[in-house]
Amino acid sequence: MVCDSLLRSIDYRFSDSKLLSQALTHRSYGQPNNERLEFLGDSVVNHVVALSLFERFPGLNEGELSRLRAHLVCQGTLFELAQEVGLGDHLLLGEGERKSGGHRRPSILSDAFEALIAAIFLDGGYAAAKTFVDQMFATRLDRLDPESSLKDPKTRLQEWLQARKRPLPKYEMVDVQGEAHAQAFQVDCVINSNLKTRGSGTSRRNAEQASAAAALDILESGPAK
Repeated sequence: MVCDSLLRSIDYRFSDSKLLSQALTHRSYGQPNNERLEFLGDSVVNHVVALSLFERFPGLNEGELSRLRAHLVCQGTLFELAQEVGLGDHLLLGEGERKSGGHRRPSILSDAFEALIAAIFLDGGYAAAKTFVDQMFATRLDRLDPESSLKDPKTRLQEWLQARKRPLPKYEMVDVQGEAHAQAFQVDCVINSNLKTRGSGTSRRNAEQASAAAALDILESGPAK
């Protein structure tokens, strides 16, 4: 039985608890797993976020809206949202996947989060799924700046530092886990030994982008200089 803490975190009660159980079941655990739900959830979250962007930014063209959506609906963001609701603590994983840290792996958590969205959609309809997605993405949408967000985090971080004549970051590989077909990379972004942030991703590039985004969040939220 799923812990009440997860239900409180997602602020949704299922009429059909089997849908939630399936959403939390990785293929390494058995059948039915969450792969089909992941497929559906991907479409639902993209649709809801697209609608929000369409309504918020009437002056942007199709290509710009598409890039903003890709910026928001990516593995890194879905991984962060899955962590926010504590999804990893409730995943059903095979023994090998569990021992290798699958409940912390970005690819597994982001897929499970999409499956969760699909489960809510099937259980409560589009309105329920839209409410959940809107709530989860609210903060990110509120602070979204189209001009800067259309650039990747590494570019934005470099420009932020150059504008203030500060040293540029260095990216250091920390760890690689998992089998070759499902690796998880961890990379540190180091800025003049004063700031170090860590990012995870399914490739070194994705991990570097995640670590750069984390560093930028800290710098932009700090005292103005």
